[in-house]
Amino acid sequence: MLLARPGRFFIRSVACSTRALSSRASAVLSALDIPTTPVELDGVYDGTWKGSGDFIESICPATGEILARVKTASPQELHHAIDRTREAYLAIRTMPAPRRGEIIRQIREALFAKREQLGALVSLEMGKIRTEGVGEVQEFVDICDYAVGLSRMMNGRVVASERPGHSILEVPNPLGVVAVLSAFNFPVAVYGWNLSVSLAAGNATLWKPSPTTPLCSIAVTKIISSVLEKNGLPGAVAGLVTGGKDVGEAVVQSKDVDMVSFTGSEHVGRIVGKAVQARFGKALLELGGNNAAIIMPDADLPLAVPAVFFGAVGTAGQRCTSTRRLYLHSSIAPDFISRLQKLYASVAPGDPLDSATLLGPVHTAAALRIHEEAIEDAKASGGEVLTGGTPFAASDLSSHLRGGFFARPTIVRPGTSSVQHPAWSTERFAPVLRVAEFSDLSEAIAWNNGVPQGLSSSLWTRDMRNVGKWIGAEGSDAGIVNVNVGTSGAEIGAAFGGNKSTGWGRESGGDAWKQYCRWSACTINFSDAAPLAQGVSFPA
Repeated sequence: MLLARPGRFFIRSVACSTRALSSRASAVLSALDIPTTPVELDGVYDGTWKGSGDFIESICPATGEILARVKTASPQELHHAIDRTREAYLAIRTMPAPRRGEIIRQIREALFAKREQLGALVSLEMGKIRTEGVGEVQEFVDICDYAVGLSRMMNGRVVASERPGHSILEVPNPLGVVAVLSAFNFPVAVYGWNLSVSLAAGNATLWKPSPTTPLCSIAVTKIISSVLEKNGLPGAVAGLVTGGKDVGEAVVQSKDVDMVSFTGSEHVGRIVGKAVQARFGKALLELGGNNAAIIMPDADLPLAVPAVFFGAVGTAGQRCTSTRRLYLHSSIAPDFISRLQKLYASVAPGDPLDSATLLGPVHTAAALRIHEEAIEDAKASGGEVLTGGTPFAASDLSSHLRGGFFARPTIVRPGTSSVQHPAWSTERFAPVLRVAEFSDLSEAIAWNNGVPQGLSSSLWTRDMRNVGKWIGAEGSDAGIVNVNVGTSGAEIGAAFGGNKSTGWGRESGGDAWKQYCRWSACTINFSDAAPLAQGVSFPA
């Protein structure tokens, strides 16, 4: 099975190239003490750095240059890392939760001190623009703040007993080893959501990152390991194993891994879910999006249009929460499309490290093909391209970016509004926005709910009757149901996740922490009798 979203990664067993890095890449890597000379980096950490498996290449999506070659985990190193993580769990589980919170606070401070540098690395290796890269690191910082407070509030419950002299407690305890398999599009934040809350709960974490973003995982792990070392804790409390599908498969199938948190495609999520369930482990799945925005005739267009623009174009359409479907009330559709087209015409591709850039590259050459397929799907349905639809010319790009993977943001109107048609039902991880018109809110909600996925959704209206319907039993069936807020850009305070084929997983805030615990119902008898429940009599 392939444990990643569709993309490119290369495994090599050859000597590292002697080609010099560009000055832009060298500056970013040097700021995080990542070697810029042609050396092979260790991609395994379990208290010590190592790596003797195949090589993976980190490729800059903006330029196409090879940033580094990373030595992945061999089978022996992988199993050893899992064993060390299990040992680390035995050490961390008895530490008082507020003390674990203090460790998380120190991790927060260490990450914040390198926020700008890590944000630049996210931009360099993943491709998202600089402000989004820094924002992603800030998200890790924010969830650390949340987890510090949570470490003093991970409470159970006292339940009233029907039996005199008895009390029932619902008690959370640490779960064990949590494996985090993260995707390329959020190479820092998704791990942060899991690590912070999991560590507060008393677990040890093993990170298997996307094979296309190994440098982000190495840089973050180095920062965290320094905090653990300073506090005399095993490094394997927050271990790392880089690699391809063989490494991912072994992690998912290991009985020594109590919980697997997987972010990726629906296809792979099904495989992961079945594999974990087959051994009765716990699985947390964050899968496809295919998110819709609905614009009512009373919507505040000066707010709605920019929000849809960011939702569809931000991160080059590669967020799980990116706006992929746009449903416009027929009375305002021409005006809305006209305004949106003007914004699309204003955005130009650029270097994601340049603070003025709003459109960076997609992550891989394969993503360019996905972009083309999404446009062809719409055309095959009898649809039309409203904006974009053609590749960028070399003249549209600075000379140093012409080896990169840039996709022109596109708006299409499929020839059918049937949500069963692949033009609507298939999530395409690229900046292609599909548009249809509706006549009443019930019709739009039916379209919103008609696709297999159920991550994020957005309604734009000033009518409270519409709001009540949208967030209620007749409304959106997604895990995120927004009003006058775009589909993209969730905060950490509420639980993040989706329904249906998005996987039903919840991460980050809210009650998500409860998934990282082993729960027990404990009945305590402090009386001089031992009555049975439900009035059962069994004389002895």
